[in-house]
Amino acid sequence: MSEDDRRQEGLQVTTAEAIRQPRGAFAALTSRSYRIYLTGQSLANTGTWMQSIAQDWLIFDLTHSSTAVGVTMALQFLPMLALGLHTGAVADRLSKRRILLTTQTLNATATGALAIITIAGAVHPADVYAFAFLSGLIFAFDGPARQAFVAEVVRDNRLRAAIALNAAVFQATRLIGPAIASLLIVSVGTGWVFAVNAACYLGPTIGLLRLRPGDLDPAPVPIARQPGALKTTVRYLRRRPHVLRTIFLVGMLGTFGLNFPIVLTAMAKSTFHGSASTYGLFNIVLAIGSAAGALRAGAAAHPRPRVIVASAAAFGLLETGAALAPDMAAFLALLAAMGFVNLAFQSMANASVQLAVEPELRGRVMGLYMLVFIGGTPIGAPIIGALTNHFGPRVGMIVCGAVPALAAVVAASAAPGRFSRRPAVATHRCG
Repeated sequence: MSEDDRRQEGLQVTTAEAIRQPRGAFAALTSRSYRIYLTGQSLANTGTWMQSIAQDWLIFDLTHSSTAVGVTMALQFLPMLALGLHTGAVADRLSKRRILLTTQTLNATATGALAIITIAGAVHPADVYAFAFLSGLIFAFDGPARQAFVAEVVRDNRLRAAIALNAAVFQATRLIGPAIASLLIVSVGTGWVFAVNAACYLGPTIGLLRLRPGDLDPAPVPIARQPGALKTTVRYLRRRPHVLRTIFLVGMLGTFGLNFPIVLTAMAKSTFHGSASTYGLFNIVLAIGSAAGALRAGAAAHPRPRVIVASAAAFGLLETGAALAPDMAAFLALLAAMGFVNLAFQSMANASVQLAVEPELRGRVMGLYMLVFIGGTPIGAPIIGALTNHFGPRVGMIVCGAVPALAAVVAASAAPGRFSRRPAVATHRCG
């Protein structure tokens, strides 16, 4: 065989391997550990969306107030605002797997308790407020650990794909969760939604127990608590302005743009004169667009900063347009587009930040990321709730869209001419 023949044969083999190799977001499925982890999370995410629908509708049904929905959201995310940086440091020091096993157990217990009093007909608004705060406290530890744990399950070359697939599956379960929740609310009552969700926490618990320690790639764990760890993280990020700009945009979307429980419950009941099924439909349509957006982000190359900024601006404009939609058909179409752009933005932003920081700092950086993404809700939710309550859901939704659009303009103005550059990727792998 000649040299040219050997080269041609090698090229054919390489091409065949490339064809067989999963691409885009599905490339992460080549990891056994990730498949196990994702299966457990799929069940948990279904329960999470069920609970979200039930909690929003329960407090709205008990109080008939959009402000009360905003207060519930504020209580749920207040612990992240207060503790996000500290719980991120905890995720760096302790085993993320053990943290997640603990949070699943606590979530199942709290959700089961709410299910019992709701089924018994003894639930009051104060009970929902207390549950929201407790679940938020648990999430303050769960969120940073979960975000950083993905990097231990898959290697860096599959991390972006795993993050995108996580987001896609999370949104795909949004198709199932609201539908089941709406059916259960109408047929047997809200309490049974919480009961089913409590059982769903078995999924991630079993999945985490099935993971083999040898298949994980944990980041180095500091031997002792570092007194200046948080200041070190802030100084570290100041040297990475593209990461700070991304986190700023994530914070604006989380604080104002994603107050869907407030504006969509009010749009369902007040604007379109619907019921819990209408609210469930809104979430399903959002999920369809969101799942497609997450998969699209996973299939793309490493996103440029300008693409992330443009996505934030597009989301804000679409949400503003949805608020002004003249009828249900136009509203649903814009909701689907919003979901697509929102999850494309979230997947790109999350992957961009995780890949730009060193593994030993991921817990703390993602703690800050989750703080601005989730922790801003106690600020934004009451504002949007009050605006919706006093001026109507359309006004509330316009504000939800206008703020992210303006934030994108600010981010673009902060670094003119630099968006053509790709952000640096942290290639160092510890452990």
